[in-house]
Amino acid sequence: MYILETEQSFDAAHFLKGYEGKCSNLHGHRWRVIARIASDNLLTDPQTRDMVMDFSDFKGILKNLTDALDHKLIIETGSLKPATLKALRDEGFAIVDFPFRPSAERLSEYFFKELKAASCPVISVSVYETPTNQASYQEG
Repeated sequence: MYILETEQSFDAAHFLKGYEGKCSNLHGHRWRVIARIASDNLLTDPQTRDMVMDFSDFKGILKNLTDALDHKLIIETGSLKPATLKALRDEGFAIVDFPFRPSAERLSEYFFKELKAASCPVISVSVYETPTNQASYQEG
């Protein structure tokens, strides 16, 4: 099996609604995302012959996904009072709503599914919340 790996990073803030501890407070991270794709077979068309996928295409897809979250506040839908959310948006803050708690675990699953939807033969995605703490997602 051939395996390719690429990495992108983004800066974003989040908080964990309902969590008892420091992470319930608004804070930011330099998120690091490592995606892996794999195939038993290499492509045969003239442009990408003997490749799993063109690295620039793979890197570009992941970069587009991470750029969409860069310098944003990532929240779980319904985790802020409507008046608070409106006030933040009225002040011009860029906010991304997810239907899940924005933990490293759930973000790794999000990136995995987005890469798969973009026709990448993804096998796993790891999301680092800090330089030493990471969560990974792969289909089981």
